Formats: sequence, structure tokens, C-alpha cells
Amino acid sequence: MANFDEGPVEDRSDRTPLHDRGWANKKRFRLLSSTVLGLGVLGLPAAFAQEAVPAGSTLLERIVVEQRIEDAWGPVEGYVAGRSATGTKTDTPLIETPQSVSVVTADQIAAQGAETLGGALRYTAGVTGELWGTDLRGSGLQIRGFNVWDEVFYVNGLRMKGSDFSSFLSLEPYGAERIEILRGPNSVLYGQNSPGGIINYVSKRPTDETFREVEVSAGSFNTYQGQFDMGGKLDEAGVWSYRLTGLAREGESYTDYVDNDRLFIAPALKWQPDADTSLTLLAAIQKDKVGWGIQFLPANGTVLPNPNGSIPLNRFVGEPDFDEYNPLMAMVGYEFEHRIDDTFMVRQNARYSYLDNDEQFGVFGAGLEPDGRTYNRYADLGMSTFGNFAIDNQMQAEFDTGPLAHLLLAGVDYQYTDYSDYGASADIGPIDIFDPVYGSPISAFTPYLDRDTTHSQTGIYVQDQIKLENWALTVGGRHDWTQTETVNYLAGGAASEQSDSATTWRAGLVYLSDIGLAPYVSYSTSFLPELEHNPAGTPFEPETGEQYEVGIKYQPVGWNAFITVAAFDLTKQNVVRHIGNDAFQTGEIRSRGMEAEGVASLDNGLDIKVAYAYLDTEITDDGEGTEGNTPYGVPQHRVSLWADYTIQSGVLEGLGLGGGIRYIGETYGDDANSFKVPSVTLFDAAVHYEWQNLNFQLNATNLFNKEYIASCSDAGFGCYPGEGRKITGSMKYRW
Repeated sequence: MANFDEGPVEDRSDRTPLHDRGWANKKRFRLLSSTVLGLGVLGLPAAFAQEAVPAGSTLLERIVVEQRIEDAWGPVEGYVAGRSATGTKTDTPLIETPQSVSVVTADQIAAQGAETLGGALRYTAGVTGELWGTDLRGSGLQIRGFNVWDEVFYVNGLRMKGSDFSSFLSLEPYGAERIEILRGPNSVLYGQNSPGGIINYVSKRPTDETFREVEVSAGSFNTYQGQFDMGGKLDEAGVWSYRLTGLAREGESYTDYVDNDRLFIAPALKWQPDADTSLTLLAAIQKDKVGWGIQFLPANGTVLPNPNGSIPLNRFVGEPDFDEYNPLMAMVGYEFEHRIDDTFMVRQNARYSYLDNDEQFGVFGAGLEPDGRTYNRYADLGMSTFGNFAIDNQMQAEFDTGPLAHLLLAGVDYQYTDYSDYGASADIGPIDIFDPVYGSPISAFTPYLDRDTTHSQTGIYVQDQIKLENWALTVGGRHDWTQTETVNYLAGGAASEQSDSATTWRAGLVYLSDIGLAPYVSYSTSFLPELEHNPAGTPFEPETGEQYEVGIKYQPVGWNAFITVAAFDLTKQNVVRHIGNDAFQTGEIRSRGMEAEGVASLDNGLDIKVAYAYLDTEITDDGEGTEGNTPYGVPQHRVSLWADYTIQSGVLEGLGLGGGIRYIGETYGDDANSFKVPSVTLFDAAVHYEWQNLNFQLNATNLFNKEYIASCSDAGFGCYPGEGRKITGSMKYRW
């Protein structure tokens, strides 16, 4: 039987990561390279070893070199991943995946000092992770020009659905082995989803090699943090292994009066009785105590002139004594894998996740008065509890039919979600936004939302990855059934039910050249049920999406680097648009563009990542008269470059410098395109020094403290400030 991974492209994705091999600094395989060179010189046939050694010769000891081969769920040293399962649900080389995929590794997250999901995505092509600026919920996401919420967030390949008030998007990035972005429609693998793409958070897993690290840090906004990560075998045979990761943070934030506290712990345990069977238990608990970092500021005084001057972008428009966002999230699950024989393998992944946010309230902006300084406000409180069970059953088969090598995947997955939402609002006095005085009384709250919702999805899917010489074809199809039941207590306990079903598919073709170039073409579709109704009470049809994508991937022979260039034409249909208090399903948005991303981790100590995205996004059908306009918050151009160099020898060995530049083009501030948000260029920097088992690091984001608005969605009260300069110093000890 042919090996499905055999092909003309060399696999260079086998470097053991820093955080998974005890302590070894960035002397990029100098020892390994010299050892391999020695083996090459001494690589004589085995029979020669039995011959007598000539007089005067030196008999050298035989050396065996072991290297860890990367898998799609495991760690990566440096920035360059060679494999991923997010785009296929199988352990597939990225160069064979016929869609654009980015992998943000744990080493990149650590080097850039990213503390949020959005921060980890800053240097990723086609992705905006901080659309809402200082929002500590991590919820301001945009992929290929489409604003998205929790429907795009997955952990270990299983969806992490939230509610209207809360989501899992603030999950701690220190617990991730890698964060992967699959661009474009992907319902063929995951069911209901936005057509822009998904984000898959891959948790840190147990390791065979023992390592331990502890780190303490302090930085801007009175922030203090401690974290640890450890793992290894629990028995001599390696049948049992573990991983334990944790973090505690206490601090404030860029926005006045807003805290940023967190507790996080993630244990993992693996049982592997033999090479064919493994069971991994994965869990995490996170408790945040933060405020509403997102501030709803007016356009006048931020991006538009105001006769009273400019509004400070760290201005808090709420009430210090009435500002809480304290979600508790927990999850526990397992991943089981068993290889039956050389052909068949079964996998089952399951998880239960829970989110409780009954301490959520704040005061938000509601527009300026004609004097340009009196800012109207309203108070809001919300409570939500959420439980979700998800399971994915897979059967994988590797076989040949004549000259064709197949990797066939068939699966059935199921999700069940049960959540409760309560929301109420109240009046509160305005403030002078240029000279605020807090302490206004809040009137009685009036509920506007009180409901229980259950949602289920069942999907069956099949995918075949076929290889013929230098060609790799991926085809797949899926059918889903979804059902949503809602009890509305504001309507006397009235119950409603909505059922949808959809068939989605994908086809993609890649040519794998002998020099590492791989052009590809693909087509994919998506669907996402809409839970709103029209004014007559009729449920809406599911939102649908389709995409044509062409591109080229390049994995240069002899270099630890990967480059992707993609062009796409993506359309989202059945978009729900709002006119006043009513919703209408008349919308269509088209996004065309191209992305380029290159990443390299070289033997000389240089890590580099460069990204560019061009977007031409247009509202092509709409009931509000905005046809031909660009949706708010979508930059036409976005460019980023990050480079980090560590000196490999000499008196300064172990000293490293890093720097980055991010350009975000101008955007429209609303769908009416009535005003624009200016472009911005931001600079980041890092200095680090490795000495024995210690690592000292200093990170700065927005180095020159540029004041800017991340995006606007409304002129009156919908502009969101970006974070100012943040400096963090840390010390890490590994053993």
C-alpha cells in the first residue's frame, strides 16, 4: 500500500519545539546538524563495521540521532508548521490542503507577548482580531471581510458556541499549542458556520519528554502575572504522560477603571498502552474578573472634528461602581484514537463545556447632544448560563485503487447546546465626555430579553483525499440537520421551534511540484441557520456562502519556510439586515481579494513572518439602500511584518531582538459609508536574553503610543479605541 504522505515535497517539519524539550536555546540545531554531518561521513554499509580497523586509525563511537516528527496536533519549534488537521480533519501536510491555512505557533505567541486571541492573530493575513479595540472579551473578529462571533471558534476541532452575552473567545492563549485559521467556507467538515473561515485553538498536550517552566511578569497598567507549564512521563514505560498549564493575572487596562484579572488552569493526561491506541483527557477552567474594556465613543471627537477638542481614547463612559464582566468557563473532554490495522483507524473526540456569566453589567454610550460634549448613556445588565456537548466520530481508511492512493474519512458528529439569557436596561444620567463626573443614579431596570434556548446539530460527512503521482485531489460532502427551540418568558412562556437542513460540499486540486511549489484551486460552500424572524413571524432561511479560491503554496527545499498566496471570490447570501426594530432577509455581501503570507525559522536564529491582504468587499443586496457600499470596519489593505533574531555565538550569544510593523488601512465607519476611520501604522518590539536555564524578555506593543480608533460601526456611539502602548517584562526559568 502506498504511503499517502509520500510525494515530491520534502517534509522539513520535524524540529523539536523549545517548550517541549526541557531547555535548549535557539542554537538552531547546530549540534544536530554537526551530528548528522558526522553520520553522513561515517554512513558506511553495516558490513564494513565488522572489518578490522587499520593501524593508526581511530574508531569512532556510533551515534544515533532521534528527531521528533511533527503531527497536526503537536508542538512546533519556531514559527513554521508543516502539518495541520484543521483543513481536513486528518493529519495532512499544509502544502496538500487546497485552502488557505495559517498556523500561529506557541513560540510565536510567546515571542510577541500575546495575551489575547486577538493579539495572537495580529500578524496573520486576512484576519482582524481586535476589531473592537480594547474589548477584553476577545470578540472583535473579522475573517476575509466578514465580522464574526463565536460561530467561528473551535477548540481541538469542536465548536465552542456561546450565547448572545458571552463566548469562549477570551480563552487564554498561553494554553494553546497552536492557533490555526482556516479561511473560507468549511461547513463540509464542521457544519453550520460563517463563510469567512474558522479559528481552531489546539490545546497543549502531554509530552514524553520531561520539562518544566515558571514565569513571572510585570508591565503597564499595574499588571502582574505568573504562569507555569510542565509535562512528561508518569511511568518509566511512557504509558502515562501528563501536561499541566496555569496562569494567574491581576491588573488594570488601557481604559480607565477597567480591571483585567484572570485565573486559568489546564490539566491533561494521556494513556498510550501501545503504538496503535491512545486516549487523551483535556480540561481547562478559566475565571475572569474584568470590566467592559470596549467603550462606545462618538465619531465626533475621535475620527471626526469636535469643537470641544479630542476625546481621550482611554475615556471611560460608564460608571466605575457598575461595571463587571466576570465569566467562568470550564471544559472537559477526551480524544480517543485506535489504529485497527494498516488500513483502518477510528477516532472519537468529545467535550462538555460550560460558561456562566451572571455578573455582567455596565453603562454604555448612546450618542452626543448638539453641544458636542453631553453624552447620553444607558445601563445594561445581563445574565447567561450555557452548556454544550459535542462529539465527533471518525473512521479513516488508507488504501489504493490502482494508481490512486486514498485517505478516506467518514464521520458523524453531534452538538447539543442549552443556554439561558436574561437582559435588562435602565436609564442613567448623561456625562460630560470631556470632563466626566461619575455617580449618576440608575433607574429601575426593564427586561428586554428573557429566554431559554436549546440547539442541536447532527451531521454526516465523507471526504476523500486522493493522490496520483504529483496530484492531490480533495473532495467531500456533508449533510446537516439543525433544530432550535426557544421559550420566551417575556411573551408569557411562548415556545417556538425552527428546523433547518443543508447539504454542503468542497472540491480542491493541488499540484505538488518537485521544487516545492504547489498551485491549487478549490470550491467550497457553507450554511448558518438564522434564528431571527421577519415582522410576520416567519423564520428566516439559513445564511449560505460559497467561495472560489486559487492559490500557490511554496515550501522551499532546504529551508524551514512556508509561503502561501491565495485569491478568492466569496459570497454570503441570505444576510439578515435590520431596519429600525425589524429584521429582513434581503442581504448579500461579496468579498473578493488576495492574501499573501510567508513564515520562516532559519538555522541562523532568524524568525520572520510577513503578511498582506487586499479586500474588495461590497454589499450587493440590501434593504437599507446601501447596495454598492463597503461594510463597516473592513480595510482594503492590511500589511504586517515581524522579525526576531537571536545571536547564535560569541560573547552576545543568546541575545535576541525582535520588531514588528502593522499597517491597517482606512475603513468606513458605518454601512452607509458616511464617514471614514483613518489608517494606522503600529510598531511592536521585543528584547530577550537566554542564559543557562533563564530567559529574560521585554515586549512592547504600540511602541510609540499611537492613539487610534480600531473601527467604528456607528457615528453616534460606535467607535472603538485601540490599545495604547503596553510594555511587559518577564523572567522565565526552565528545567
